[in-house]
Amino acid sequence: MFLDGATVGFDTVNNKAVFIDQTLLPTEYKEISTDDFSEMFDAIKMLKVRGAPAIGVFTAISLAVLMNKSKADTYENLMVELKGYCEKLILCRPTAVNLKWAAEEMLKVAESSNTEKFKENLTNKALKMIEDDIAICRKIGENGVELLKNCNSILTHCNAGRLATVKYGTALAPIYVAKENGHNLKVFADETRPLLQGARLTAFELCQADIDTTVICDNMASFVMKNGLVDAVLVGCDRVALNGDIANKIGTSGVAILAKYYNIPFYVCMPFSTFDKNIKTGVDIEIEMRDGSEIGEMWYEKSMLPQNAKTLNPAFDVTDHSLITAFITEKGVITPSEIKDYI
Repeated sequence: MFLDGATVGFDTVNNKAVFIDQTLLPTEYKEISTDDFSEMFDAIKMLKVRGAPAIGVFTAISLAVLMNKSKADTYENLMVELKGYCEKLILCRPTAVNLKWAAEEMLKVAESSNTEKFKENLTNKALKMIEDDIAICRKIGENGVELLKNCNSILTHCNAGRLATVKYGTALAPIYVAKENGHNLKVFADETRPLLQGARLTAFELCQADIDTTVICDNMASFVMKNGLVDAVLVGCDRVALNGDIANKIGTSGVAILAKYYNIPFYVCMPFSTFDKNIKTGVDIEIEMRDGSEIGEMWYEKSMLPQNAKTLNPAFDVTDHSLITAFITEKGVITPSEIKDYI
């Protein structure tokens, strides 16, 4: 296997973007290599590649691959082609800020290049982003593990592990580092309707790592909290506003409200690239709306909804900063009120 434990990769020998098709997990593991834009777009749109950091890195890899095979022979034409790809990819999933961030980073590199170095510089930038993501997630794990010394069990929502990044993950990074240090934490993984990322992906990778994992339905979070089975909540996120409001997978806000009620610390684990300096509060975050078939048909042989029933399928919700105990980042642990001191 080319990826060797990673989620996305860059096959520079064959100029291909490589990714695990996460829609097939946990029953089938499949690596896909591509240099085709439509397949890259589809990979992000259809959640074959998902998780904010992984989407960002995959975007950078895809742009490098696409430009490496470009036939444009002038700097101006190369830039026009690159900007076109960036604009289309940014529209693919509007809530995850890492996608836009990665595209803008690649544009910055291109703008400071010339025709001769254009492709080489983009390739090197994409490779550097892969290395940086692994290092950043490892640091998030090291910073987060300090907060879990007296914890025995964690609850997490959606998937913010290695499948959502290049390798370690964000919310699961402290759990992996804790295990490396001999501290074995028990994890309750919300199933995370309607796409079941918690049941399919979080449980898959944690069980592979021999970590004690229990999958619960989303509406069971209150039960495990009330009965003292959870010591802390760890989640990732796709965008952070300047005031500390976050957008994360639908259902996160409810988990945060429950944690606040039961006096359980609620930690958001994310790299600084997830902060959006252009968004003041969560009200300004665009929420992606997805097809209702994910609710009523995806996991069933035939639709389980009455014929005239409507669906509402937001991919994310916004968690208010007042519900967040702290952010665990590569730069350290900070509170929502301290964000302005870092960015």
